[in-house]
Amino acid sequence: MFFYVTDQNYCRLFSISKNVNQLIKLKSFIMKKTIIITAMALCFSLVSANAAPENQSVNYELEAFFKVNSFCVSIAKGDLETVQKLISRGADVNEKSNGMTPAMYAAKYNRTEILKLLIIHGANLKAKSDKKMTALEYAQLHGASDTEAIIIEALAEAKASKRKII
Repeated sequence: MFFYVTDQNYCRLFSISKNVNQLIKLKSFIMKKTIIITAMALCFSLVSANAAPENQSVNYELEAFFKVNSFCVSIAKGDLETVQKLISRGADVNEKSNGMTPAMYAAKYNRTEILKLLIIHGANLKAKSDKKMTALEYAQLHGASDTEAIIIEALAEAKASKRKII
């Protein structure tokens, strides 16, 4: 180690150790100590960097929320009693819920008795959903052969009664 001393604008170099071997040993000791301290500092900084939370990816489950009215939910569940009560209280048999009419729900879930009730109360079987499908197409798509037959029969009767009127 060296010290610089200023005295009357002259720099003089003084050595701590007079022996050159001791000076070399001292320098190597200081270098080793510096390397060890630097390595430890690097290790601690890496550990603390890894301990810090990174951008945490959180898995959110995305649920599609469809607002279906209670009338159509009752139809989908097959609750004939509730459907009758709602119709008697003035539920619109052609009001769309989530883009589908009640007749489409009845056709989709193969609810024959409910579909007959809706037809009696004036359900429009030719109405199209937001997906441009009719109740008959929903019955065919979901393999509901019973409701498909009822819809075909009701459409045929409506067509025949139109001919009689004209």
